[in-house]
Amino acid sequence: MADGLNQARALRVAEIVNDYRTLLIHIPQQDVQAPPEDAHEEGYVVLRESIAAARTLISASYNVRAVPSQASSEEMERAELQRYISSTTERTAEETYSYLPHRHTVRVILDASARRFQAHKIYLRAAAARRWAIHRQSILRGQRPGPQHASQLKAVNDTFRQELQQITDAHVLADLRAADVRAGHWLDDDPSLSAILALIRSQS
Repeated sequence: MADGLNQARALRVAEIVNDYRTLLIHIPQQDVQAPPEDAHEEGYVVLRESIAAARTLISASYNVRAVPSQASSEEMERAELQRYISSTTERTAEETYSYLPHRHTVRVILDASARRFQAHKIYLRAAAARRWAIHRQSILRGQRPGPQHASQLKAVNDTFRQELQQITDAHVLADLRAADVRAGHWLDDDPSLSAILALIRSQS
């Protein structure tokens, strides 16, 4: 790269990918065992959906070996970039990314940012559902819901719905950016929300 930012971009990729993998570890940890008779309750439903979404995100990793020999240059480039992302557990950021052309590294940052964005949104929803489940269980204390629990359970449900409504795409990205700023990360090549959403839509 001619602008001298090889190492900054390489380190940024490693930071984003590390966040992504950490989120994938934390999402299953939000799970709470639901009593069979309560499995239909909205918080438990969101928890199951979140765990399933995380598994889908993991399984959706681009398979380099599946790229056909007649693939377009864009498909081949994407396969190459996924190979770089997958290799970050085995190499330092400098070894993996610093030699790549600018456009390739920016593409890696976009791809990694989109994955981290999706994982963070899943995590926020799962964490809200876990709080809901813990509050619900503390109210019921092993009992079945009855009239004596109605007002407290309604309050817990209302709070849960409000939290879910706050987990918008803009909120998810703002939350990630705030953490990045606090950590003092270099963000000059981080993609916009519209770029992240466009990439996610193109992959769906």
